[in-house]
Order: sequence, then C-alpha cells, then structure tokens
Amino acid sequence: MKLTALSVSELIAAFRSPSPTPGGGSASALAGAVGAALLAMVAAMPSRRASSADDVSQLQSAATRCGALSDALLVLVDRDSEAYDAVVAAYRLPKASDDEKAVRKAGIQTAMTKAAETPLETMRQAAEALGTAPLIGRLGNANAASDVVVAVELLLAAARGARANVEINLESLDDSAFVARLRGEVAQLDRLCSAVASGLSRKDA
Repeated sequence: MKLTALSVSELIAAFRSPSPTPGGGSASALAGAVGAALLAMVAAMPSRRASSADDVSQLQSAATRCGALSDALLVLVDRDSEAYDAVVAAYRLPKASDDEKAVRKAGIQTAMTKAAETPLETMRQAAEALGTAPLIGRLGNANAASDVVVAVELLLAAARGARANVEINLESLDDSAFVARLRGEVAQLDRLCSAVASGLSRKDA
C-alpha cells in the first residue's frame, strides 16, 4: 500500500517503525507537501491587501501553482521510499561469483542514482514553492501571516532534509561527472532557499 493512502496515524506509525522506509527522504517530501499546501491555502483566501486585479490574479496563480507543487511533493513521499527499497534490494543481490558481483555493483549504482535524484526533485519542488512565499506573504490575507511562516519553515525543512539525502547517496556513486552536476544543483537550490528565507526574516524584523 502506498504511504500516502495511509491514515495520518498509520503514516506516523510507519515512520516510527524500525523499517528503513519510510525515512528522512519521505519525511522531507511530506513536510514540503504540507508547506506548499499551506501557501496554496493562504493564496486562495480573500485578501484586502490584494487591491488590484493584477494582485488577485497573481495570488490565484500562486495558489494554483502551490497546489500542484503540494501534489508533486506528495507523490515524492512514496517515490523516495521506493527508491531506497530498490537500494536495499540491490545490496541483497548475490555476490558469490565475479559475474554476480558485477551485476550487483551495477544494480547498486543504478539504484543509488535514483535514490539521489529523487530527493533532488524534492529540493526542486520545495524551492519553487518557497519562491512564491514573498508574494503570498505580501498580498495574502494578513490574518494568515503565521500560516505563511509555518509554510516557509516546513519547506526549508523539506529542502534541507532532501539535501542531506542527496549528499549521502552521492557518496556511493562512481560517476564523478554526475556527482559534480548534482552537487552543483544542490548548492544552487540551497542558496535560493536560504535567500528567500533570509529576505522574509529581514522583512519581519
């Protein structure tokens, strides 16, 4: 059964269990899904601060986009666990002969590549949702200001948790060009997320 088909209490129990999945990658995606959903909610609320038709249009677009990003992040809750389950299965492949060792090594590399790419996608989606926060915070309903703060914190947690998962999985990969490319994108996304959060903090101060 998919994690996202579980009740909230069942999902928490799954995270609490000693099984390696669901783990931090799925938790990061879930945090991002909730954060993006909160931004979608605030953007969809009537707001006196949206004083022009253009303001209203921008909020509506942000609500639609954040809703889509929340859905995408929810998909990644399951996808991340599936990716790590594939890693575990690859490590369990037989290794008695040289041929088996070669097949096992190739399987591990393939699975680890997917396990690195999946949390990177979580980072991308979380960063994009974060990018809407300044607009929503500025034009959205003032009574929901704390919801924007919570959304930003959840999306930051999603991005940073996903980053940790990307980085640890890259350590097991032999393709140096692929590793360098993903590390470069991770650094870029991390800077973007930090800049958005810093800008919002300065505004609050």
